[in-house]
Amino acid sequence: MAILSAVETVTLKIPSTLDAAALCKMADRGQITGAVLDGPLAFDNAVSAAAARTKGIVSLVAGQADILVAPDLEAGNMLAKQLEYLAEAKVAGIVLGARVPVVLTSRADLSDARMASCALAVLLSLATPAQKSL
Repeated sequence: MAILSAVETVTLKIPSTLDAAALCKMADRGQITGAVLDGPLAFDNAVSAAAARTKGIVSLVAGQADILVAPDLEAGNMLAKQLEYLAEAKVAGIVLGARVPVVLTSRADLSDARMASCALAVLLSLATPAQKSL
């Protein structure tokens, strides 16, 4: 799982690099489980082993990320639409963090994206222990 930012080094000038570093530290401590995390990684380093090698990045994730975590809603939305329209990627829209997964699709999404979003929400709800309401 690649935690994306504009650059692959932690800097106070780019808050998303701090967020990525914190998430990776949480994974190192076992607070986040179920995936191998690395970040911050720029998009090229996350998906291209050649780009990662050129920049001297040694990582289990760099160049072969199967999940891309965007730093915010705007970046995630742009990334998803670029992958969908330029690379013909299959998409599903899910928001996590609530008691149950929330389906979030684009007004322009076709029925296959809407169905994939629903299917993913069901799978995630079955795989995630129910949270008790406050």
